[in-house]
Amino acid sequence: MNNSVSVKVYHGYGHTNNLVIYGHVFKFRAKNTQNYSNNFFVNIVYLIRMFILKPYPWLKVRLSFYDQIVYQTTEYDGFFKFEWKAEENVSAGWHQVKVEALTDNGEVLAVNTGDVYVPHITQYAFISDIDDTIMVSHSATIGRRLRELFIKNPHTRKTFPGVTSYYNLLALSRTDAEHPNPFFYVSSSEWNLYDYLVSTFRFNQLPEGAFLLNQIKRWKDLLKTGKTGHEGKLMRVMRIIDAFPNQKFILFGDNSQQDPEIYTTIAMKHPECIEAIYIRNIRPERQKATLDTLSKAAEKSIHTCLFTDSKEAMSDAVKIGLINI
Repeated sequence: MNNSVSVKVYHGYGHTNNLVIYGHVFKFRAKNTQNYSNNFFVNIVYLIRMFILKPYPWLKVRLSFYDQIVYQTTEYDGFFKFEWKAEENVSAGWHQVKVEALTDNGEVLAVNTGDVYVPHITQYAFISDIDDTIMVSHSATIGRRLRELFIKNPHTRKTFPGVTSYYNLLALSRTDAEHPNPFFYVSSSEWNLYDYLVSTFRFNQLPEGAFLLNQIKRWKDLLKTGKTGHEGKLMRVMRIIDAFPNQKFILFGDNSQQDPEIYTTIAMKHPECIEAIYIRNIRPERQKATLDTLSKAAEKSIHTCLFTDSKEAMSDAVKIGLINI
């Protein structure tokens, strides 16, 4: 194998007839070990190194899933997406896949494994924004957002009080610990920050889930991190819903940017798939506009809740029978 080439595989999701997993192949990626220091310079070096990489474009990649083999080619930025139908029925739970990067003559350059989560068809599924919904990020203000990234590490990033308890109760709604409800975490952050986010979520004991992030960036674009348009986030959420046409979804976001508009657009298009929309009231001056937007979803018999803290949202979820305390 070529030791400079690496394969990164992210958590995937799906069901027997539609399995999806994403990843990247890199010609070079800076080695990066987080020391979880409070030192500004240590943290900024860690952050910068996540953006020091060279993607491997137009390379053949091979996925092994039990006895199945599927081929794909990386895109110009080294990104790959496998979407396939299983030859056998796939049971609910986590399933491992192997992804290999190949030369034109079939030589293996690098290999890695990943996991795909298959929920029970009767389970709820949760799609949650990350910045200013789970983590305090100040995402509407680029200077304050960068300050959070540069100064904090995955163990010192603040999550909103009560969000861990709430999400863990939702993970067990109408199911058990062996088969938790699936969580999909959608963010404007780039794939560069995948390990950072996974580390933050695990440290804070949030439910395991699949992340859908933004296009990878190089170090020279570091100061543009987190910038994405309305359409990019809308498409990522729609991909999840399209993959599970029979699942009931609960959507979580905040009103610092465009989550109310994005989620209401989706609810208007697929009212049969959306059970509820929860929006954290980060910008009180937008409260009326947010309620006006959510009222359109409510007209489709979709439950909506604008909340200031997680206890409010938890009480509302108890009231509608989503969780039991």
